[in-house]
Amino acid sequence: MSSPQPSPTPRTEAVSAARLSPETAAADLEEIVRLAVETLQQAKEPAAWDARAGSLEWTCWETTEHLADDLFAYAAQLGLTTPPLDVNVPFILESRRPGGPANSIHADRAAGVTGLLQVLQASGALLVAMVRTAPPHVRAHHGFGPADATASACMGLTEALVHVHDLAEGLGLAWDPPAGVCARVLARLFPDAPRDTDPWTTLLWATGRADLPDRARLTRWRWHNALPSEQP
Repeated sequence: MSSPQPSPTPRTEAVSAARLSPETAAADLEEIVRLAVETLQQAKEPAAWDARAGSLEWTCWETTEHLADDLFAYAAQLGLTTPPLDVNVPFILESRRPGGPANSIHADRAAGVTGLLQVLQASGALLVAMVRTAPPHVRAHHGFGPADATASACMGLTEALVHVHDLAEGLGLAWDPPAGVCARVLARLFPDAPRDTDPWTTLLWATGRADLPDRARLTRWRWHNALPSEQP
């Protein structure tokens, strides 16, 4: 009789960058947006949303709008089929105050936090739908390199995971996302990140938000959209 096998770690459960499918990435994004909305719904005091979001200079309201805007923008970029394809879709960007984020997406303050989170959820749903339906050859323009559907989903996941972390700090909430999702994002977008550390802490480190043993804290960072087969 063979001895029981140890349970797989989040790393061994993770799909490698080369095998991560658009459907898996879309399902991860759908889950994280749902968890984000459920978490942020706990902050019911309107005044709390005018506090700074963690280490950011933006308020919690502005940070949520920025996150929704990112998800919307990544979805829009996947929709381009007519050249030029190496530009951002020219939606008007507007900052509501000096130093605030420049967004195309803004929530109606009169709709309150409920409306703000509806904007976030709807923007996430747009990206999920585009990831699931984009043809395999489509590449979305981004400053970190052209992104296929899977990379686009992982870009949205990175934004959601770390900005909800910022929001949770500002709103006094707990945010501990699934390790497997974090590991898949790291495998797809952060090929140089360590593989023997906790995935969530590592993603925070890779985005300049946490420390890792024996590694300097990052003050500048980026991700890499190209598949391993597409990298030079």
